[in-house]
Amino acid sequence: MALIDELIEDARERMRKSVDATSHELGTVRAGRASPGLLDRIEVDYYGSVTPLRNMATISAPEPRLLTIQPFDSSQIKAIEKALNESDLGLNPSNDGKIVRLSIPELNEERRRELVKVARHIAEEGRIAIRNVRRDVMHDLRELKEAGEAGSDDEHRAEGDVQKLTDASIAELDTLLKGKEAEILEV
Repeated sequence: MALIDELIEDARERMRKSVDATSHELGTVRAGRASPGLLDRIEVDYYGSVTPLRNMATISAPEPRLLTIQPFDSSQIKAIEKALNESDLGLNPSNDGKIVRLSIPELNEERRRELVKVARHIAEEGRIAIRNVRRDVMHDLRELKEAGEAGSDDEHRAEGDVQKLTDASIAELDTLLKGKEAEILEV
C-alpha cells in the first residue's frame, strides 16, 4: 500500500532527525577537553531577543583547557558573560574587554556524575521524541484502517515495521549515550 509505505518512510525520516538532534545535543555536553561545541546550547539576550552565542561571536579552543569567545559586538560582553554564568556548564568566564575566556578545569568525580545525568536526560528526551513519532504513525495507521483505506493485516504489518524502526532508533540512542558516558567518565 502506497499510503502505508509513505507513513513508514516519514516515520523513518523523523526518527532519524530525532537521533541526529540528540547526537548533536550530546555533543554539547562537556567531556574532558575544551571544544567550541560545548557552547552550542548557550543563548544570549541580544537587545531583547534570544540569540545563539555562535551567531554573536567567534568561538575557538586555542589550548586543550581554554575556550575563547570573541564577540562581533564588544558591547555584548556582559550579556555573554551573564548567559555563560546562568548556563549548566559550571564554568566562570573572565574578560579583558575584548575577549571572554573560559578556563576548563579538570573534571572531578562529582562533576563527572552530574554531566552523566545531563547526558542521560538529553538521551531520554530523544527517546521521548522517537516514541512520539511512533504514536503519531500508529494513530495515522488506525485512521487509515477505520476509513477503509487499509486492511487489518496491512495495518498490523505496518505497526510491526514502525515498532522495529522505533527499537532500532532507541538502540542507536543508547549506543550514543554509552559512548558519551564513557567519554565523560574517562580520566
